[in-house]
Amino acid sequence: MDLHSINSHPILPIPEQTKVSFTFDGKELVSFKNMMISSALFMNGIKIFGHHFKDGSPQGIFCANGQCAQCTVIVNGAPMKACMTPLKEEMVIESCNDLPELPAEDTIVNVGDAEILETEVLVIGAGPAGLSASKLLGESNVKVILIDDKDRTGGKLVLQTHKFFGSQKDVYAGKRGIHIGQILGEEVRKLSSVEIWLNSTALAVFRDGFVGILKENSKYVLIKPKNLLIATGAREKMLIFPGDTLPGVYGAGAFQTLVNRDLVKPAEKIFIVGGGNVGLIAGYHAIQADIKVVGLIEALPKCGGYYVHETKLRRLGVPIYTRHTIISANGTEEVKSITIGQLDDNWNVIPGTEKTFACDTILIAVGLNPVNEFYLKAQEFGIDSWVAGDAQEIAEASAAIFTGRIEAIKILKEMGIKSDLNLSVLEEKAKMMKAHPSPPGEHLQTKKDEGAFPIFHCYQEIPCNPCTTVCPQDLIETVDNSLTTLPFFNNNQDCIACGRCVAVCPGLAVTLVDTRKDAENPIVTFPYEISAGKLEKGQEVTVLDDSTILGNFPIHRVRILKEFPQTQLVSVALPKDLSRKAVGIRAFKPNLPEPMELYHKKPLPDEIIVCRCERVTAGEIRDLIKKGITDVNQIKAITRAGMGACGAKTCGLLIDRLFREEGISQEKITESVKRPLFVEVPLKYFASVDEGDDN
Repeated sequence: MDLHSINSHPILPIPEQTKVSFTFDGKELVSFKNMMISSALFMNGIKIFGHHFKDGSPQGIFCANGQCAQCTVIVNGAPMKACMTPLKEEMVIESCNDLPELPAEDTIVNVGDAEILETEVLVIGAGPAGLSASKLLGESNVKVILIDDKDRTGGKLVLQTHKFFGSQKDVYAGKRGIHIGQILGEEVRKLSSVEIWLNSTALAVFRDGFVGILKENSKYVLIKPKNLLIATGAREKMLIFPGDTLPGVYGAGAFQTLVNRDLVKPAEKIFIVGGGNVGLIAGYHAIQADIKVVGLIEALPKCGGYYVHETKLRRLGVPIYTRHTIISANGTEEVKSITIGQLDDNWNVIPGTEKTFACDTILIAVGLNPVNEFYLKAQEFGIDSWVAGDAQEIAEASAAIFTGRIEAIKILKEMGIKSDLNLSVLEEKAKMMKAHPSPPGEHLQTKKDEGAFPIFHCYQEIPCNPCTTVCPQDLIETVDNSLTTLPFFNNNQDCIACGRCVAVCPGLAVTLVDTRKDAENPIVTFPYEISAGKLEKGQEVTVLDDSTILGNFPIHRVRILKEFPQTQLVSVALPKDLSRKAVGIRAFKPNLPEPMELYHKKPLPDEIIVCRCERVTAGEIRDLIKKGITDVNQIKAITRAGMGACGAKTCGLLIDRLFREEGISQEKITESVKRPLFVEVPLKYFASVDEGDDN
């Protein structure tokens, strides 16, 4: 069985899974039981799930998060989202190429009543914010129902294999996101007053205070909470460009879902659009999964993500093009290449700078939008409601942990229950975690040149303290003991060269210099997390500073600390003049891509698809705006833009952009009326139809 699966990984264990057989368009295939159908198809090399009924355009995954319906397939005769439907033995899956047929009008079903429940607090979203809030509420014996539409708790933490920044005490800094999610989930499960519903989707918030829930994907339940906390996270922003809807163009979060959650190898060569933390980290995750990163582009003069994330990619040989944009995704049925170009000061592509690179996947990582529809509707209806995490404000997961706690304290106060936690202190810490990092600058390093001592290659003030807390001799400090100031080495004692500071650093930005055996050729220890197998003594590696090769040297020693089992500590003897400059190593020779023949097919900008669900172009919408239509509801009625399955979650912001481009101010625009249901659902669940009924 030649599956596109990841069989070894430097961070993730490869679990034993049960194989099941299924068919796709009549072809017998094999994958793993309970894996999402989208991942099972990708594992079998299938990226096209059907063709749009309107124009025959190929359809594949886009969000992999249940937010759109682009991955719809026909499962045992019924339309299902492939990214939200687990695979079962002998499933019959077909491409979705047309609108599904409705059942016969005379079909008789047994209709029941929806179950009605009450609870003190309903928390929607079991990510870092929702789990943190539920933990605090549960510890005060408040009755909580915590729901999430996925099959496990943790939210986006289950996709994050890298170590987190922040405070080790407050937000588990120095631990990987996957482990933080496990810790939070286990702590909440211990609380008897918290009930967790997984595979349970919030469908709507109603005027009478009820929230409609599809419990465990099988039963419609109405919950009336006294307090409602929305912790639903974020969805990815999208760009519009020629070829933007081709299978192979999707968000970085969808990519991480395939790679880090389901251990699927969805691509051979990827190109990343966006130099924020999401894009930079996705590139690093791709390399860990043995996927080539052809390049990364950022429209701004500098990448917006943490400098340590950027330099990790540069050291691994990834070309980063700043002041560049995507011109087109190229291909007929799926992505075959990308064309990029350099931007001038007016954000126009400079003629002659266009380059085309071969790739099979383009990751869009240009920011996130809050999933806050439930909160806005609850506020409109006067329901006692709160919002935390990315649904409140886009920030790092560490900030979401704080905001979850903050909103929980507010709920407790509303209920007349006192918390021991200081609200103002938590708010200040949350503010710190949300703040943009300072520009990279110079850092005063230790002047010590004998014995053993760490070198800190972090030049950006980021809230982070794992290296200061992990040192057994307390030799690493920050100015004023601040969480945001850069670390330095206290020379009062001799470092024992334990390597803990090297292994714990989330940015892989600490090295250890040891001159005790040879002052002219000291031993320098680096962290390494790319190879699934342990590197060997004598093996030659490339040593680099932030991006420049310093030379090739044999490995002196490799060790792995018990507390940090996925990080190899690789020691190399270097000349003294290089020992302080060296930042990282590379154990492979990158094959830098060369531009291919320029792709010349350039559809007019008006032909770009804005509404993916209904295949509405920018030109169709722009023509209506030029005719004086400023009511989005009228545009929707004429073009069907926003009437598709996703409910304008993607095209809504793109239509706003078209208004701005035509010079229409926001106050002149009549916004689209939001549909009552935020997620599509079969009607049988509202009628509580017995599961024995097929329609």
